[in-house]
Amino acid sequence: MKNSKILYLAAPILVILLGLVVYQYGYLRIQENLSAMKEEESAKIKTLQKYMSIIAEGPELQKKLLALNEQRKSETAKLIQGDTFSLAAASLQEIIKGIITSRNGVISSERVGKEEELAATAPGQPKEEPKGNKTSGPKKEKKEDKKRFKIINVSFDFTAPDTGALRDIIFFIETKTPSLVIKELDCRVRNFQQPRDLMVRLDVSALYGGK
Repeated sequence: MKNSKILYLAAPILVILLGLVVYQYGYLRIQENLSAMKEEESAKIKTLQKYMSIIAEGPELQKKLLALNEQRKSETAKLIQGDTFSLAAASLQEIIKGIITSRNGVISSERVGKEEELAATAPGQPKEEPKGNKTSGPKKEKKEDKKRFKIINVSFDFTAPDTGALRDIIFFIETKTPSLVIKELDCRVRNFQQPRDLMVRLDVSALYGGK
């Protein structure tokens, strides 16, 4: 009888303990697994949305890339082309020579000036300090900090048949692609008794993407 009473009293306790075990190792673990699965699913959804957003922006990015390429071509077209400075200078000479002779100008001499270097500091970069200033230590300049260009100068002495021809020569130079700049123009009448022919000295500069 005592044993049966003990079993009768212990049965509810065992049921409660069993319920606690099932709750602890069953329900709670299942909840943890479900929570982990939801977090993983949420992370995957965010990643998928991110990739879908990038894919959706693809056409717009392609348009921007094409626009930048066109802009780069347009800017490059303004520079004198050539594998070396000498070839670029010769190309500039031929361009000016062609413009002068196309308006019946007669060239007496032509020459290439001294090579000049132009450094364009990139936005946000500090300006270069004068050589005389002393610093605490040597600073290495990154290649991307500055984009270097070279200025090509050519000079021509020629005779223009009249002021109209000289006007056309100046107009063609200033509207030419690649971009050309008239640095100096000296004009005199060749014969004051017949003021028609003009003796002209012309200095022209252009920009070359130095290599």
